[in-house]
Amino acid sequence: MTAGALACVAPALAGSPPGAAFAPVAHSALVTVEGVITSDTLVLRALRTADRQPLSGAELAVSADGRSVPTTPRPEGTWGVPLQALATKPPAKLSIVVAHDGLREVLEGQLPGSGAAPAVSQSGNAASTLIHKQIAWWILNVVVVLIGVIAVARRMS
Repeated sequence: MTAGALACVAPALAGSPPGAAFAPVAHSALVTVEGVITSDTLVLRALRTADRQPLSGAELAVSADGRSVPTTPRPEGTWGVPLQALATKPPAKLSIVVAHDGLREVLEGQLPGSGAAPAVSQSGNAASTLIHKQIAWWILNVVVVLIGVIAVARRMS
């Protein structure tokens, strides 16, 4: 079983330097995109967030600082982006469009190794803010309904 797992990982790292590890670039609830920079290419791979398995049949499109850059699918299930096409000042803002399972997700991230925190660490704050806004709306709705009920009750008496 271990040999099978190593056989799956080895092709993905074939074009990367020895000891290179994929780092998170962007993520959503369903998809995580990881990347590693080789000598002349940014290698990206898309994984399911839940079970960390590669997305089969996914398509990737990348733009850096608003400019579309070419992506080349590789046989091992990764995508290559030429670094000269990313000719931007670090930290470059990447927009990655992942089409999978009938969905199209737009993810925002930064180049791996740019020194900035990956998008993964920012998601907790966004979810917390969203939950607080939703609770505030529920409270507001309940207050409006109570005011309406009181107004109707006073008119009827």
